[in-house]
Amino acid sequence: MESVSVSSLPFELTAGGPAGARWSTDGTTVEMVSAEKSDLFIDPTAAPGQASADLTRLTGAVTGPFQLSARVTVDFKNRFDAGVLVVWVNETTWLKLCFEFSPGGRGSVVSVVTRSVSDDANSWDVVGETVYLRVSRMRHAFALHSSADGRTWQLVRVCTLGVPIDEPVEVGFLAQSPNGAGCRAIFDDVTFTALELSDTRDGS
Repeated sequence: MESVSVSSLPFELTAGGPAGARWSTDGTTVEMVSAEKSDLFIDPTAAPGQASADLTRLTGAVTGPFQLSARVTVDFKNRFDAGVLVVWVNETTWLKLCFEFSPGGRGSVVSVVTRSVSDDANSWDVVGETVYLRVSRMRHAFALHSSADGRTWQLVRVCTLGVPIDEPVEVGFLAQSPNGAGCRAIFDDVTFTALELSDTRDGS
């Protein structure tokens, strides 16, 4: 399977999930174009046993604490188009931190935590087509943040996926377009550290 190397990441990214997305990198920036009508979601209102949506993602395995951040730019065209930082455990357990096009026609910070079914929580709108997103693993929890400048961070939520910190998870990027013909998302200014975030609410 083709791998993708990003200079700031100590692991290579590989494609998982159904085929259909396209991606490229210059070694520092990752650009993804999703497949049409693509989403990663298990609808909590659907009938039991109904198939969940899945899509192509670029991830690599990480064990222990970490902080992954990127500036996310999305070419919004259709409702729920998004560029996403993803943490993947298995087909029924994952989280997404999204820069997503809202039904109101604005880019919004949205988080989704899936443990058998998905929740969906909108946080706030963003002016423009770019925002910084960060996912941090600390002890047995994950902290999700966004930022306008990549320096001062605002807490989106703290959650758990039920995975001990000494077990690996897959982390990385995806683009989604549940209602459209495809969504283009660019992830640049990518940073990664294995240092544990000490305080979720101090803005650092």
